[in-house]
Amino acid sequence: MSEMSPAPSAAGQGRDPFVTWVRQATPYIHAHRGRTFVIAFGGEAVADAAFPELVHDIALLHGLGIRLVLVHGARPQIEERLKGDGAELRYVNGLRVTDDRALACVKEAAGFVRVEIEALLSLGLANSPMAGVRIPVVSGNFVTARPQGVIDGIDYRHTGSVRRVDQRTLRAILDQGNVALMPPLGYSPTGEVFNLSAADVACSTAAALGADKLIFLTEQGDSESSPQLPPNLLTSEVDQLLASEHGLHEEIVTCLRAGADACRTGVRRVHLVGRRTDGALLRELLTHDGSGTLISAEPYEELRPARIDDVTGILELLRPLEERGVLVRRSRERLETEIDRFTLIERDGLITACAALYPYPDDGTAELACLAVHLDYRGGRRGDRLLEHMETRARSKGIGNLFVLTTQTAHWFLERGFQTAGPDALPMEKQALYNFQRNSKVFIKRL
Repeated sequence: MSEMSPAPSAAGQGRDPFVTWVRQATPYIHAHRGRTFVIAFGGEAVADAAFPELVHDIALLHGLGIRLVLVHGARPQIEERLKGDGAELRYVNGLRVTDDRALACVKEAAGFVRVEIEALLSLGLANSPMAGVRIPVVSGNFVTARPQGVIDGIDYRHTGSVRRVDQRTLRAILDQGNVALMPPLGYSPTGEVFNLSAADVACSTAAALGADKLIFLTEQGDSESSPQLPPNLLTSEVDQLLASEHGLHEEIVTCLRAGADACRTGVRRVHLVGRRTDGALLRELLTHDGSGTLISAEPYEELRPARIDDVTGILELLRPLEERGVLVRRSRERLETEIDRFTLIERDGLITACAALYPYPDDGTAELACLAVHLDYRGGRRGDRLLEHMETRARSKGIGNLFVLTTQTAHWFLERGFQTAGPDALPMEKQALYNFQRNSKVFIKRL
């Protein structure tokens, strides 16, 4: 098992870091293919000189088979046009008041931002990250909106909120390999246009599509003056954070609130990523440490029984340990027939650890086998969690002793209460299968 495996040999030193990174990213690439991600970013990102690099990263995600919906804001572009007209966008209680003059600027700014994004996604220059790439982008009237109306005596005019999202059309667009682009605008059955919050559009769209991820690319996420968010938050913890005087920037508060709401409506994962760090989006999605904050309704890592569709993931987890002789090689066919013996820990679609329990009820004992932890996830007590779970599971079956066979991880088991024994202490059925050439050491723990 990798948590207590020997250090890599000298032959593994000096590997190309690029090759190492690609190999480490491979499980995430497989896990994300065919998934639906909604990515929201502000007009500040579009106005930034580094925006082409972000578009390159988005194009890479599309090339990896991820279904993408992009939701953009346009605040600085709107404010620039209002300033040019000698006006300003008025805010009351955090809500924009959009009069006729402001709505004209909103329409113009949203159209400008949309064209800028489409142009960058259409690049295909040689010797550039977009060489040979063609990404079809579709935008449209996917959002039906309603007016905010009059609140505490204030008429918010053309400021609205999302009423519903046309999920059928959006799904058809994504099924055809297109990227869906959604502005912060909504339309009413009476032909009115409403100025919407990009966070509202993103949250509602993710919920309507049952998106696998909702990602907010924030402006404040990398600010040293802002309190740093923890890497993982449950929705209940978000509620506590928002209820406290934590000094969070308004943008972060908006994203946290929208993220928690999205999780409660079925979105599995919400990410807050500071977009000012080059490559932060890729790092968040393709590395195990990430670069931002993950919000989920349930704990980020789930310990659960294995299912038949986990076989491929378990095989990938076991293969490096089998190649090093830490574990006995198992075929896919055998694993499929024994899948109900396995328990695993899953982290955002990636199997990070597993173990199997083989009871011998006539002898009042059980074998703990295939206790393995992903090489990139050592040191997080995942092995201990699985061991404790398997001990509890064995006790529930009336098992009094737990045994393991190992060649390279003896000390790890000794440190956890196992004692040395010989092959003759094994159940007769297991003794008949004992491989003397492998010469595994036997350890037993009384439960």
